[in-house]
Amino acid sequence: MSVATAQQTVRYDLDVTDTVVNYTGKTRKAIAINGQLPAPTLHFTEGDTAEIHVHNHMHHETSIHWHGILLPNEQDGVPYLTTAPIKGMSTHVYRFPIRQSGTYWYHSHTMLQEQIGLYGAFIIHKRNERPVNEEVMLLSDWSDENPHQIERSLHRATDWYGIRKGAAQSYGEGLMSGHLGTKFVNEWKRMHAMDVSDVYYERFFVNGHAEEQRQHYRKGDKVRVRIINGSSSTYFWLTYSGGPLTVVASDGADVEPVTVDRLIVGVSETYDIEVTIPADGAAYELAATSEDRMGQVSLWLGDGVKQLKQPLGKLDYFEGMKMMNGMMTVGGNMKDMGMNMSLQQMDMNVVMYPEGNSPKTLNYAMLRSPQPTTLPDKPFRTLHFELTGNMNRYVWTLNNRTVSESDKIRIKKGENIRIILTNNSMMRHPMHLHGHFFRVINGQGDHAPLKNVLDIMPMETDTLEFNASEEYGDWFFHCHILYHMMSGMGRIFTYEHSPPNPQIPDPEKGLRKVYADDRRFYLGAEIGIETNASDGDVVLENTRWAWQTDWHLGPNKRRGYEVDTRFGRYLDRNQFLMVFVGGEWRYREGGHADRNWFGQVNTKDDRTAFNIGLQYTLPWFIVADLRVNHKGYVRLQIERDDIPITTRLRLRGLYNSDGEYTVGAKYILTKYLALSSHYDSDMGWGGGLTFTY
Repeated sequence: MSVATAQQTVRYDLDVTDTVVNYTGKTRKAIAINGQLPAPTLHFTEGDTAEIHVHNHMHHETSIHWHGILLPNEQDGVPYLTTAPIKGMSTHVYRFPIRQSGTYWYHSHTMLQEQIGLYGAFIIHKRNERPVNEEVMLLSDWSDENPHQIERSLHRATDWYGIRKGAAQSYGEGLMSGHLGTKFVNEWKRMHAMDVSDVYYERFFVNGHAEEQRQHYRKGDKVRVRIINGSSSTYFWLTYSGGPLTVVASDGADVEPVTVDRLIVGVSETYDIEVTIPADGAAYELAATSEDRMGQVSLWLGDGVKQLKQPLGKLDYFEGMKMMNGMMTVGGNMKDMGMNMSLQQMDMNVVMYPEGNSPKTLNYAMLRSPQPTTLPDKPFRTLHFELTGNMNRYVWTLNNRTVSESDKIRIKKGENIRIILTNNSMMRHPMHLHGHFFRVINGQGDHAPLKNVLDIMPMETDTLEFNASEEYGDWFFHCHILYHMMSGMGRIFTYEHSPPNPQIPDPEKGLRKVYADDRRFYLGAEIGIETNASDGDVVLENTRWAWQTDWHLGPNKRRGYEVDTRFGRYLDRNQFLMVFVGGEWRYREGGHADRNWFGQVNTKDDRTAFNIGLQYTLPWFIVADLRVNHKGYVRLQIERDDIPITTRLRLRGLYNSDGEYTVGAKYILTKYLALSSHYDSDMGWGGGLTFTY
C-alpha cells in the first residue's frame, strides 16, 4: 500500500488468494487478501481518490463490492451487472472519488465467497479530523461446512442446524414444556420450528479472532467503536459491561447521539458507538452475541481484571413460536395485527427471552439526523414490495418473484422514489440499496436518518425514500442475508438512457449470468438400506421446478419393486401446490387383483404407466398426491415425513387408495446418517440405515 497526503490519490494493492484454515483439526477452504482473514482495513479521508488494485491469484473469478460507497456505477463491483468479474490470474483496478465519510466495508459479490473470508472494513475519515480513541469491530460468522453444502441443505429444508443449536422444537419438547398445543398449531399452519437464524455456525469472529483487547485505555476515556456486521447471515446483540452505549452513526451517516443499553446489528449494517472507560485497573467487555445465542465475541477495553457482561440467556423458542402462530394464517400469510408494526419497535427477543431489568433497546424510530435530509421538492413515485418466501423450499422473493423472474425497475435521474416494504415472511430481512442513501421514514420529519440497509422484522411495514441522484447505471437492491440474496430476493433499479457500460460489453449475456444465480438446481436424496427393502428418493429442484424420483426395491420378486418419477412446477405463492407429469413402473410376483377406493381393478402389483397429477401440502405438512394415468387409473395418496417426536427421532407414514401403507421411524445420528426402521404393507418389517444428502 502507498498513501499520499490527505485528499490525494490513495492506493491499495489487494492480493486475493485461496487459502485453508484449520479450526477443528480439519482444513477448510477460505479466501484471504494479503494473507489476512478477514481482509485488511482500508483507510481514506473524505475528498481522496481511491485507487485499489485487486490482484486475483486464484484460478477462479472473484469480485469486490464497496458496500455503502457512493461511486460511479461501473465501480460498484457486482459482477456481470455493473463491473467485469475479476478473472483468475488477472488484475482489476477500481478508481473512484471519496464523496463521503463514515464506517463502511467491502466484500465479494461472487457466489458464496463472502462466507469464506472475502470481506474487510472500509473506513473514511472526515476532512481535518484525525481519529482519537477509535476502534474497528468487524463481526463475522464461520461454518466448518462448505457454504455450497449449506446452501444446498437449506433448499432441502434440513433441520440439522436446529438440532445442532438445540432448537428442534419437537412434539416431545413441546409436551415437556407445556407447549404441545403451540406445536400442533404451528404445524397446522404449515410452519416449521421457530428460529432466528438459518445456519448453525461453529464460531464467530471479531476482526478475525474470538476476542481482542486494547489495553491502553484509562479511566474517563471515550472510545468510538466502528461496528460492522460482515457476517453472511448472523445478527449480533451489542452490550457493554462498562455501562450504556451511545449511538452516533448508522451505515456511515451521523445521527444525533442516543444512549441505549443494547442494540442489534443487522446483517451488513454498521453502527458507530461511543463508550466510556469507568475506572482503571479493569478491562471492560464490549460483547457481540449472535441473535440465536450460540456464540459470543468480545472486544476488551482497558487493562486489568476483566469485567464480564452478563451473557444473554437461551431463547425460549416455544414462546416465539406461539407469537408467530398468532401472526400467521393457515394460508401462509402474515396477519394484519392492527398495530403500528414498524422500525424494529417490537423486540421479539423480549418475548423469546424476557429480561428482568427491561433494557433500553435501540430501534430505528430513535435515530435522528443532525442535518435536514429532505429530498428535492418533486413528486414521488411509490413502489410497494412484499417480502415473501417459502422456508420449506428456501425460496425468497419480492412480490413472489425472484430477481430473474422480474424486469428491471426503470427510474429517471432526479426523481424521488418511495419504497413501502411489508415483510410477509417469518424471517427478518436486511434490505440493502447499492450506490444510494435513503431516508428512513421514522417520525423524525425533516431529520429522518439516512441509511443504506434497513432491517425489516416479520410483519413489519417500513417506508424508505431516496432521490435518483446518480447519473446512470444498474443498481442492486437486495436482502443482505447471503443465502436469501442467492435464492433471488432482490430487484435491479436501472436509470433510463444510461450509456453503454464499458465493463459489460455484452449486457444481455451479463444479465443472463446474474439471473443464473437464482435459477440453479439443487440435488438432494434420502436412501434407506434396510433388511426388507431399499426405500429412497432423489430430488432435483430450483425455485419453481422439481424432478422427484422415489423407489421401493425388495430383495426378491415376491416383494418386487416400485419406481415413481415426476417432473413438476410449483404454482402458488407459498408453493404448496405442484402440478406434474411422470411415470411409474412396479411389479410384484404373486399379487392379487382387488379394487381400489374408486372401484377400479387394483394394478398396484403390476403397472407401467404415464401419469399427470398434482401434489398439495396440507396442514401438518401432509402431502396429498392425486394422479390419473394414461389408462384412466386414479390414485390418491397422503404422506407425511419427518414428524419430530424428539430432537432426533422422526416418524413417517403413508397411505393410498390402492390400500398400501407404510409407517417408519429414524433416529438422526449425523447430518447424513440415521438409524431407521419401517413396516411396509408389501415389503414387511425391516431395519437398517438411512443416508441423507
